[in-house]
Amino acid sequence: MSYKLLKQSKKSKARRGQVKTRRGILETPFFMPIATKASVKSLTFEDLKELEAQIVLSNTYHLMLKPGNKIIKRAGDLHEFMQWDRPILTDSGGFQVFSLSKIRKITEDGVQFRSHIDGSKQFMRPEDSIQIQLDLGSDIIMVLDECVELPAKREYLEKSVDMTTRWAARCKDYFGKSTIRELQGDKAMLFGIVQGGLDKDLRKKSAQGLTAIGFDGYAIGGLSVGESEKDMYEVLDYITDELPKDKPRYLMGVGRPENIINAVKRGVDMFDCVIPTREARHGRLYLWQPAAEKANYDVLANQNRCYRQINIKAEKFAQKFEPINANSRFPVLKKYSKAYLRHLFSVNEPLAIRLATLNNLEFYLNLMKKIRQAI
Repeated sequence: MSYKLLKQSKKSKARRGQVKTRRGILETPFFMPIATKASVKSLTFEDLKELEAQIVLSNTYHLMLKPGNKIIKRAGDLHEFMQWDRPILTDSGGFQVFSLSKIRKITEDGVQFRSHIDGSKQFMRPEDSIQIQLDLGSDIIMVLDECVELPAKREYLEKSVDMTTRWAARCKDYFGKSTIRELQGDKAMLFGIVQGGLDKDLRKKSAQGLTAIGFDGYAIGGLSVGESEKDMYEVLDYITDELPKDKPRYLMGVGRPENIINAVKRGVDMFDCVIPTREARHGRLYLWQPAAEKANYDVLANQNRCYRQINIKAEKFAQKFEPINANSRFPVLKKYSKAYLRHLFSVNEPLAIRLATLNNLEFYLNLMKKIRQAI
């Protein structure tokens, strides 16, 4: 079994558990820092271990284009290439194909697209996506799916869901044959991805089709792509009930702290998002409210009052000489002042991004600890 339930909340669908991977056990719910191109921007993987990150997410699309999955395989795998010995989840590349490529053609066989780097013509079949992720040595592999731009007509969504389900079956078939052929020790995990936009019937159809195929875990895709929070929560209210209780559930690309908390309450176990690192690069810092610093603070019950966000670039911080984060585990965040960090941003010093990124990822990973404690 890929998932072990440790505690079920009596107040919501929130659950505390463990995901067993070949590189260790992951405590759920958890958040994955984004190492898109084999790096979390401005940080080292030693930093990530100090942050107690359990797992990182890397991007199949970007890595297949540069430096290329074959080069990474020659290094050993992605773990060896970037010197990270903990689990890695790789996405299928589908989202980037549909969002970054201006010219693409989708067929039953796969998707033809042009590289956003040099315009070269590329073709990716479901089997190709799996092989690339196997070359990378991923511990959690995602099937290739079509991420439909919303709003979309129901007729198109229905065809897309059917094709995504067929692609998922091809992914599992290829994955099974490949891992039998190449098996050395425990194999990686394979996750299906539920699609269907905001259509309840299509979402359920997608979930039922994927569970009939059978995967090690299930992702919920096609959300946090411009729809309202209300719409996202309405989908989560019913879709987690359609997924197996003994498998992990992964909400892709979400989100802000309150989004994560609300998704956990609806039964989600896994999260990733660019927000903490992207916001850091723009000088926006996540900080706990004073009461929320306490170890036993219940973020599930007090989500609206647990944190604040500041723009360190604002003029008001020019003479704020208190620490960036007095309660951080990182001496640099306790030693350097907000005024100094504002100065670094004002003169475009790279250290500014590193300090802000440390702060925000520490906040997000501590948020998950508090969520697990609350459950």
